[in-house]
Amino acid sequence: MPEGSAQPGNRLALGFDFGTKRIGVAVGQEMLGTARPISTLTYLENAHRFAAIQKLIEEWHPDLLVVGLPMNVDGSEHEMSARCRRFANQLFGRFRIPVALVDERFSSVVAEEELAGRGMNWQERKAVVDAEAARLILESFFQGTQHEIYPPHQ
Repeated sequence: MPEGSAQPGNRLALGFDFGTKRIGVAVGQEMLGTARPISTLTYLENAHRFAAIQKLIEEWHPDLLVVGLPMNVDGSEHEMSARCRRFANQLFGRFRIPVALVDERFSSVVAEEELAGRGMNWQERKAVVDAEAARLILESFFQGTQHEIYPPHQ
């Protein structure tokens, strides 16, 4: 099945927790409503980041990409929101797969708390917290959290 052609409710998605130093990545099946962390990209140069993302896309063949959109507690856009929107646009421009932007308020905080609850020390948590946050972002999308889709006409 070509990328992006699955019907809503039956899509495989890659979720991204975008950061300037790390990008957490998760994969999930919309029908099941669950996701799992798969990777944390630590490349600082765009060429390396997008090459790593291309490998993940070739491996998983997602129908949809989901990017966390940081928001302030009051619902206003965070200072990182514009960068995340740009990242979402770049994903769509490069891979031609629809991209959803999902409010990611508190995803990293919740991921950190969950990992600490599993008994992980701070070094262990730091290595996986971004991928765990991507899992939470993806599961939030599956639960129907309000989102924007790129390109907007889809």
